[in-house]
Amino acid sequence: MRRVVGCLFGLAVLASSASAQFYALETPNVRLVYYSKVHEYIVPHIAKSYENAFRFHTRLWNYRPSEKVSILLHDFSDYGNAGAESAPHNYMRVAIAPLNYAFETTPAAERMRTAMNHELVHIVTMDKAAGSDRFFRTLFLGKVAPTPDHPLSIFYSYLTNPRRFAPRWYLEGIAVFVETWMAGGYGRALGSYDEMVFRTMVRDGRYFYDTVGLESEGRAIDFQVGALSYLYGTRFVSYLAYTYGPEKVLAWYNRNKGSKKSFGGQFKHVFGLSLDDGWRNWIKWEHAWQQANLDSIRQHPTTGFRQVSNRALGSVSRAFYNPRRRELYAAIRYPGQVAHIAAIKLDTGEVEKICDVKGPALYYVSSLAYDPETETLFYTTDNNGWRDLNAVDLRTRKSRLLMRDVRTGDLAFNRADRSIWGVKHLHGISTLVRIPYPYKEWQQVYSFPYGKDFFDLDVSPDGRTLTGALADVSGNQKLIKVDIARATNGGMSDDLPYEVLFDFENSTPATFVFSPDGRWLFGSSYYSGVSNIYRYDLQANDMSIISNCETGFFRPVPVSEDSLIVFRYTGDGFVPVMIANEPPEFVSAIHFLGNEIVRKHPVVQSWAVGSPATVPIDTLPGSDFTYSPIKGLTLDSIYPILEGYQNARGDDFATVGLRASFSDHLRLSALELSASYTPNSSLALDERFHAALAFYYWQWKVTATYNAANFYDLFGPTKTSRKGYSLGIHYNKNLIFDEPKTLDLRLRVVGYAGLDRLPDYQNVLAPFDKLLTAGASLDYSFVRKSLGAVDEEKGVKWRLVFDSNYVNSEFFPRLYGALDYGFALPLDHSSVWLRASLGKAWGDRDNPYANFFFGAFGNNYVDHLSEKRYREYYSFPGAEINQVSGKNYGKLLMEWNVPPLRFRRLGFPWLYANWARLALFGAALQTNVDAAQFRRTFFDVGAQLDFRLVLFSNLSSMLSFGYAVALEKGQGLGDAATEFMVSLKIL
Repeated sequence: MRRVVGCLFGLAVLASSASAQFYALETPNVRLVYYSKVHEYIVPHIAKSYENAFRFHTRLWNYRPSEKVSILLHDFSDYGNAGAESAPHNYMRVAIAPLNYAFETTPAAERMRTAMNHELVHIVTMDKAAGSDRFFRTLFLGKVAPTPDHPLSIFYSYLTNPRRFAPRWYLEGIAVFVETWMAGGYGRALGSYDEMVFRTMVRDGRYFYDTVGLESEGRAIDFQVGALSYLYGTRFVSYLAYTYGPEKVLAWYNRNKGSKKSFGGQFKHVFGLSLDDGWRNWIKWEHAWQQANLDSIRQHPTTGFRQVSNRALGSVSRAFYNPRRRELYAAIRYPGQVAHIAAIKLDTGEVEKICDVKGPALYYVSSLAYDPETETLFYTTDNNGWRDLNAVDLRTRKSRLLMRDVRTGDLAFNRADRSIWGVKHLHGISTLVRIPYPYKEWQQVYSFPYGKDFFDLDVSPDGRTLTGALADVSGNQKLIKVDIARATNGGMSDDLPYEVLFDFENSTPATFVFSPDGRWLFGSSYYSGVSNIYRYDLQANDMSIISNCETGFFRPVPVSEDSLIVFRYTGDGFVPVMIANEPPEFVSAIHFLGNEIVRKHPVVQSWAVGSPATVPIDTLPGSDFTYSPIKGLTLDSIYPILEGYQNARGDDFATVGLRASFSDHLRLSALELSASYTPNSSLALDERFHAALAFYYWQWKVTATYNAANFYDLFGPTKTSRKGYSLGIHYNKNLIFDEPKTLDLRLRVVGYAGLDRLPDYQNVLAPFDKLLTAGASLDYSFVRKSLGAVDEEKGVKWRLVFDSNYVNSEFFPRLYGALDYGFALPLDHSSVWLRASLGKAWGDRDNPYANFFFGAFGNNYVDHLSEKRYREYYSFPGAEINQVSGKNYGKLLMEWNVPPLRFRRLGFPWLYANWARLALFGAALQTNVDAAQFRRTFFDVGAQLDFRLVLFSNLSSMLSFGYAVALEKGQGLGDAATEFMVSLKIL
């Protein structure tokens, strides 16, 4: 279930076009939807890959799908990824871009075949039903998706789709394992990177996380973050397959008759021991296995090294050496600090920050190129979306944007003409491009056919030769060189003239770079099973290995004739070290767990599915058509709901009813209907029925209510239920969507009738029962946080809102704005924020429509909105809800976020705590600033302690405790008001 990076960006782009058009190819088993005719070339291949995988999975799992799978193809990111969902419908999102092969964390096999093999495992393991699952799907007329509006949907969702509620390591472990054998043993279950990670952990005595700690702490504080789930999950499943057999692994995951609903219960049912005991057995076995590999490596002398810096840098980019300054430049990303480009001092080991990297990638951070003459470093930002090209002057540390959305990486600088070479990813194709000085446009040199990827470029010092790694659909990878003059002077041809220097077969020739004299190429490869440094002699046409490493050496940088800087893998990331440019006498090999699985259980060899090219897609019944999100609306589910309702006297009532949910197969449009009834005779008859409608289509939302009720009105002081009826239309548009920089425009028009209280202020009576309100807002955000952060740590946010209420033939305009500025402290994950807000309303001071109202934290005992409600302009902890009012106001809040406390294991697999964080705040509020006789000034101080919880293994929640003291200017301390808040935020 790979993270679908960039999908929100792409959907925002599509949503901005009213003429967005979707096309579809449908077969009996899949519905492929795409938005550009340019992508049509790849659709038949994806359909074949899907059918190929589908036939295999139906046999392996005895699976009959509950419905057809819908797939959205997109080109919203520069690197391929995919994701799968099973509720309320079976659905995938697949990026068609080439994959990222950094450190060989992803196999270089044909990506669409790999994606279909992998994602269908998720669909099968989550969607397959047995026993009570089928009963509840029938009862609720479908699979229920959890929704914050009605948290009882969580329980209904578990009843209809129990295996969806499992930790990520569980879901990814089986998907990677099966995918590997479907590809004939080509994948991460037999991968060198995975072996290196666990070999290093054993070598360095690193802590192995248990099933809870992996998700609660490991994924947050490790530099590999979410990828840790793939590593642990794949390794644990592989161990089980080796020890007990693949058949038992399948039995654990398969939802057959007699199987247990929970993944933990089914583990004990299949293996006869608890999941915790099985995990501990694996860790013990892993230590013995990796110690044997270390002993094998140590049979021959290992390469000595001198550490350049004592700090592990987390993920690193390609690096460059400045001999005059004796500095090494690289983009780095490690927990506690925002990703940045750094200068590493060779003489002192000091790591100095040069500039931030916006939108860093997980493993390679950013693509870099270096102009030594002008001391300019070129780098990419938005590396998880559409990459921008930037430059930073290393002398002044000033950065500038050169080209936006150029979608080009694998940069290499040509000193002969100051051009930048790179590979552009567009529409699923890798294109070699040249960007001439002054870097205002790019030139197409050659577009590789689909399935061939070119990466890790470098240009020779004389500017004549370009080198790089070339991968094909079979996963075979070669180190090649290209004559630049022939490539550029001959114009576009049917093929790119290149020479193969060395065939690395299924291993990646990673980041091969020229020596300063142009005679040698230095790079790394897992060719021997361990990532070592290789040296290619361009005069003798000879490849040799120059290291024997226990963990792994990567990204070599020649610094002199007899030495190199390389990055050594450690448990905290990559550390720069110096090694000699000298071949060892012997290089050791290791054993792979995947190979031992094949030897012990050869049945996995029969899982190879072969080429999808053999699937006769043209003979399958199917159709091509234009896809309509509105016409595609289908029933998701219908289920009982419970809501709360409060009348004008403040009496609380419980209501019962039903909720119906409709959506199209891609969740681009939705219709939600709810109706409930209050069975209490003390409530007026005309208030006992409650109904709500919400229709979503792209940026548009239409709402309607009748005596609106709300589940959360059952719990706590904040009430949103209202008597009367309303009809509204809302429009949201992304004016800027350049994450993390965004600017959103929101428009709304809502009409009310039968009101007894103001829509936004629960304790303020409405002088008239009819109201028409219209408003517009601009919301800007450019905030960032470091790896492992629990909240935003630096940046700027502002909001400008204009409202106009039309009541009894009179207008009451209001204008208010807010500005937040935050900066990180030297303490990791600690920050200070200043939050200011100003507002003014027009109209009669005595009319509530011409006033703002403030007071209280605003959280309910059970809630679904932001847990840090004290940051909102209307909140003033310590005062009563809506207690303070004014025609105009000014408010200033200062907040300190204390570094969080993380829990290694606090709870159970189905309920645990990730971390606790404390925030301290103080605020000043003045109302009616323009009129001394009405002016009032208030102060408050408070604290809030939040505990991040995970329910049902993957649903995030928050338990919050708050306390505040508020005092009006001129009052004594004895008159101070206090407020204690406790709130459980669900979803």
